[in-house]
Amino acid sequence: MATTVSVIDQIESEIRAIETNASLGAEANFIGRAEAIDQIEFHIIDRINATQSCSDDLIDLKRHAISLIDDLAAINENIFRRLRTGIIDGSLRGESLRREFDRYVGERGAGHRGYDHLDVFVNGLLRFDTMPQETRAREPEMVFYQPTPARVILELIEMIPITPQDIFIDLGSGLGQVCILVHLLTGARTHGIEFEPTYCDYACESARRFNLSHVEFVNGDARAASYMDGTIFFMYTPFKGAIMENVLQKIEQESRGRTVQICAYGECATQVSNQPWLSLVAQRREGTDALAILKRNHVEEQK
Repeated sequence: MATTVSVIDQIESEIRAIETNASLGAEANFIGRAEAIDQIEFHIIDRINATQSCSDDLIDLKRHAISLIDDLAAINENIFRRLRTGIIDGSLRGESLRREFDRYVGERGAGHRGYDHLDVFVNGLLRFDTMPQETRAREPEMVFYQPTPARVILELIEMIPITPQDIFIDLGSGLGQVCILVHLLTGARTHGIEFEPTYCDYACESARRFNLSHVEFVNGDARAASYMDGTIFFMYTPFKGAIMENVLQKIEQESRGRTVQICAYGECATQVSNQPWLSLVAQRREGTDALAILKRNHVEEQK
């Protein structure tokens, strides 16, 4: 009993500290709210659940904690609602959108390599519904879906010039976030190719809700897709082995006679970099968390 009372006192103190932190109500303090929500979910509510106690005090504390999450999330949702309106009416694009990211989650070039608060912000802004369930069995060389870190998308845009004249193709486009962000920040036409039907449907609905007519998604196998119009290709290890070789061969064949760039992130970067028809033109660091930018090697093509 003494242990339970001690836990209740600790949890009450932690909730009170968050509740009385006036800085969390400031709209610009998105990171503070994100961290507070994480603390409530994973250090307060999880601890309450772990006690396996049905005491009224713990039940009331859990309700209080959930209510506090709702209050903090409501501040964020007001931000997302305002930004979504700008995206839908076309007023929030390019540098204006990028400045909003910097305002809420830190300046560009912050040095992050994986997931961080920018992903929380972008997910809150772009996702309308919960993630759908997979319905189609993957082949062994197809990789389980994992969203591209938002910092990688921004890094890609910094490393290569992408213009409204480009056709950007994301292989294994998942819920469509890469295509949507690249279009919003650069104006390029973007196309996603996604094997899982429910993911593709979700991405199509997102593009429709945001009124993005130059963002398209196709449900299909990357080995059967057309790459005739693509100028920039992105892949975050959607598949590997023979499937990757097959797709790369198809891109090579259908892009002959024009300049194309392939942006590879994750484990697939090594396999892509080993293609004799491609030359590495940019890579800021080494390792599987490094984004590799490769361009068609015209010398190899002329042999």
